[in-house]
Amino acid sequence: MKIGEVAAATGTTAKTLRFYERAGLLPPPRRTSAGYRQYSPDIVARMDFIRRSQAAGFSLAQIRTILDIRDSGDAPCRHVQGLLDERLEALDRQLTELAALRGTVAHLRAQARTIEPDTCDPATVCRYL
Repeated sequence: MKIGEVAAATGTTAKTLRFYERAGLLPPPRRTSAGYRQYSPDIVARMDFIRRSQAAGFSLAQIRTILDIRDSGDAPCRHVQGLLDERLEALDRQLTELAALRGTVAHLRAQARTIEPDTCDPATVCRYL
């Protein structure tokens, strides 16, 4: 498959494919005698894996490590399990932080229910913040 065909089949761009190749996420493709990239059909499944991994919040470095493990012939399941544990912990921390932020914003909004522009001190910009 040529790069344009892969891009169309995966819903991405040729620029992204070249970037992933430079980043080590995609193996260097064979080249035609004219220098065009010639990808094997399994590149579509690999791109799908990259997209799913990004949707789970994994960084490109983490995805590259998973692919390196698979490419070496080993199953990356244990490594992925550890990454998923870390991701869940990070999401739980973010949710806690967001809940606290929501509480702060709700409190500020409650204070700002009654707008009294005549009593505002210009030096404070806005007393509700």
